[in-house]
Amino acid sequence: MEPSADGSVTDVTGIEVGCWSDHGRATGCTVVLCRDGAVAAVDIRGGAPGTRETDLLAPGMLVERVHAIVLAGGSAFGLAAAHGAMRWLAARGHGFPAGPGDRVVPIVPAAVIFDRAVGDPDAFPGEPEGMAACDSRSLDVPEGRHGAGTGCTIAKLGVVGPPIPGGQGTASTTLHASLGGHRVGALMVVNAAGSLRVPDATERRDSWYSRGTGGQSSPLANTTIGVVATSAPLGRDGATRVAAMAHDGIARALDPVHTPFDGDAIFVLSTARAGITPVGAATVAAIGAAAAHATELAIRRGVLLGQGELSPVTRAL
Repeated sequence: MEPSADGSVTDVTGIEVGCWSDHGRATGCTVVLCRDGAVAAVDIRGGAPGTRETDLLAPGMLVERVHAIVLAGGSAFGLAAAHGAMRWLAARGHGFPAGPGDRVVPIVPAAVIFDRAVGDPDAFPGEPEGMAACDSRSLDVPEGRHGAGTGCTIAKLGVVGPPIPGGQGTASTTLHASLGGHRVGALMVVNAAGSLRVPDATERRDSWYSRGTGGQSSPLANTTIGVVATSAPLGRDGATRVAAMAHDGIARALDPVHTPFDGDAIFVLSTARAGITPVGAATVAAIGAAAAHATELAIRRGVLLGQGELSPVTRAL
């Protein structure tokens, strides 16, 4: 299956994406903006995550809607880029009302990858870079080695030789009209310990576990993170289920996944207006299946574009 050239996470109404990249020092950040607010959830499967504000996304928490998700390089230092996104949003009045007056507090969860072994180990996106990413917001998502994908690599477990480029990619799909015709998109940043899987492979003789250990991996050097967005109205419980199902797309695209060396995490955003009744369980299942498909395609696009093996697609504002 060749990754589709069609679709982007920005096909979902209310989603914009901005990137800041430092190609010389091999790091960057990507901001997924939902300025009017979106119901959000997260599912973290990897053993070495680096995140911010994820506790807030559990079912039953007071604040249900977020205003951006930040994906960044620089390991834990890169979480500072989220503060830049907060300041950018607050200056424009986007956020959770938290007086006095008309003051707001933007809710900006974040996740990071470890790219410090690739370029300058002292380089990371901070507050100014998070603001710059927001300034560059667009419906056109740079793929490959851009944004948080700038310093990404893959194939570091059980592989002799240097890791190969990863990157960020995006894709989307649409539910059948009988399920509401909702759009589901994904943006994934691929910095995995594992390698890109051959689609539909059933023979595992060449898998990393049958070749011995070796490789370049460390508990700090990996992680696949991303955002799934949909126009369908989801409650926090439904969004959490979609986040769990979306991880199937990581497993279809990469081998192995969710290792002790990866911090794999997927955020889900529902951009439907507040007050709309959430979709039922059957539609949640369909959205989850579509999310897994879009996630797989986005990962494959990110890696192949990062290696220069796929042509980029541009979209007008």
